Amino acid sequence: MSRTLNIAHRGASSLAPENTMAAFKKAVDLGADGLELDVQFSKDGRLVVIHDEQLDRTTDGQGLVKDYTLAELRELDAGTWFSRKFTGEPIPTLEEVLAEFPGLHINIEIKSGVIFYPGIEKAVLDTVQRYKLEENILISSFNHYSLAECKKINPDVRIGILYMAGLYKPWDYAKKLGCYSIHPLFYGVQPEIIMGCEQNGLAIYAWTVDDPKFMTALAKGGITAIITNRCQDLKDIVEGD
Repeated sequence: MSRTLNIAHRGASSLAPENTMAAFKKAVDLGADGLELDVQFSKDGRLVVIHDEQLDRTTDGQGLVKDYTLAELRELDAGTWFSRKFTGEPIPTLEEVLAEFPGLHINIEIKSGVIFYPGIEKAVLDTVQRYKLEENILISSFNHYSLAECKKINPDVRIGILYMAGLYKPWDYAKKLGCYSIHPLFYGVQPEIIMGCEQNGLAIYAWTVDDPKFMTALAKGGITAIITNRCQDLKDIVEGD
């Protein structure tokens, strides 16, 4: 059985401001196997790495990401809300992250549901192709139409369905979409789900697991990857097995 992968949720987000280069670099320094991040479109159609559609929680800006150009977004402070030592930390672009970590496994979550971003799927796939990182990238989304669009554009792209519900035989649904993986909220990862995915050749990326007892149980259960805000804790667990 392969070791469970340690995927840093929005970077090492318990130690640095989420979805910033500081958080991603910290995760790499801590030995994470991969990064999870979120992408949205700026007003001028650039791919920016930020989770919320609203700017208020993780920056000193107000309003919606989609209403600001990249240049305007880059002027915002995405670090001080977390700690003054990160004052001035900018919102990164997807290109910056891919260029900085070319050999790392990266799970890109496409945010297109609360606000729809027409064309974001092609923009993400074109960016990944430009950096020749198709083998390193996994695309996930709660918008499964967005994932279907990704497969339409590039049938070889690896996709994973994000979901919170207790899906019945999720492997059947995931296979219908051509998925590489399922990405359930970790409470929904039961032994029968692990077995069903193993039998159907699907990976499981459970999110967001910060409690060591759940990390341990899932790792021992043999799931593919755990997405966590506390990659420093997960490292000790998966490498200690």
